[in-house]
Amino acid sequence: MDFQFTPEQVKFRQEVRDFLKKEQPKDFHWPWWFEGVLGNDEMWAISKQMARKMGAKGWLSLTWPKEYGGLEKGHIELLIFTEEIAYHRAPGVDIFGIKMLSPVLLAFGNDEQKKKYLPPIGRGEMFWAQGFSEPNAGSDLASLQTRAIEQDSFYLVNGQKVWTTGAHRADAIFFLARTDTQVAKHKGISFFLVDAQTPGIEVRPLINLTGSHSFNEIFFENVKVPKENLVGGKNNGWLMATALLNFERSGIGYVGACRRNLEEIVALTRNNKALAGNPVFTHKLGELAAEIEVGRWLGYRIAWMQSKKMNVDAQASMAKVFATELMHRIDNTGMQVAGLYGQLAEGDKRVPLGGRLGESYMSNLGRTIAAGASEIQRNIIAQRGLGLPRD
Repeated sequence: MDFQFTPEQVKFRQEVRDFLKKEQPKDFHWPWWFEGVLGNDEMWAISKQMARKMGAKGWLSLTWPKEYGGLEKGHIELLIFTEEIAYHRAPGVDIFGIKMLSPVLLAFGNDEQKKKYLPPIGRGEMFWAQGFSEPNAGSDLASLQTRAIEQDSFYLVNGQKVWTTGAHRADAIFFLARTDTQVAKHKGISFFLVDAQTPGIEVRPLINLTGSHSFNEIFFENVKVPKENLVGGKNNGWLMATALLNFERSGIGYVGACRRNLEEIVALTRNNKALAGNPVFTHKLGELAAEIEVGRWLGYRIAWMQSKKMNVDAQASMAKVFATELMHRIDNTGMQVAGLYGQLAEGDKRVPLGGRLGESYMSNLGRTIAAGASEIQRNIIAQRGLGLPRD
């Protein structure tokens, strides 16, 4: 059976490609993933420009209702856009605002919240950070200890978040906080929005393995969050958190990046006579190419399921664990192809592919941890996909 895109969808894919060919700077060293943009002032400025251009075309709000600035397109159009953006390593898409928060607001937010936040996100004018993980609450997210105590017109928030990607660039933060300590830990959590410039919020940098500043710690000290910034009702945050994580884990972005990375590694192999005919490397590259197609079809199936309003809990975890571990296998193979020169830094004339191989090898291992570690994804697949009991 041959699955085909409609003529309109094929035309849209070409429109995105033509746009990127015209608008994306050619002589700029783009990182292999989103976080690299956050650590560079020049890249971040260009990313903001690209966001506004994409927003003007309605591409950042493809599936939204028109009343909030959307185009009311389907999930397949969103898949096409996401795949092309990831493959071309294009800046401009705030994954926190576009991919994570927006669908949560559409599903759980009230009219005032939707009207206030969705239009600037869709125009590429407002950027977000995600305040979920804490020093002692990562894979067991429900153990979070940040407190939000209800007052007359606001919640008083105290606590700490960690690994907060892009907090130093963000205009606002969506976060989880405990609003009830007398119930089961999953049931006492609420979902909030807050302006990043609110008094009492302190952002401290965390430099990652590549030397880039993409991660941060956030400290909340007596931060006053207006009650109108509570999304979905008090103590309902776990429902929104799990929905958001499904949006984060699903999609085709990881696989689109894998495809581009593998293509460059294959080209590097062709230029090395010792490797081009070596069956160890050719078999490995062939295996990776097959795995990319598997990951691609997983992403396509999820988009189809979402278009039918089907539950994608287990499938999102399948796609996430498969694609992020595939990224690391591709990086590992790339470093073997590059040899010792692959360890050299950007700027050294001997380093292959501008130093991206080594950078990707170090940073993409974290993909197997972010958005839920691979072990957690396998638990979800076993429990929600196979119906097995919890440990």
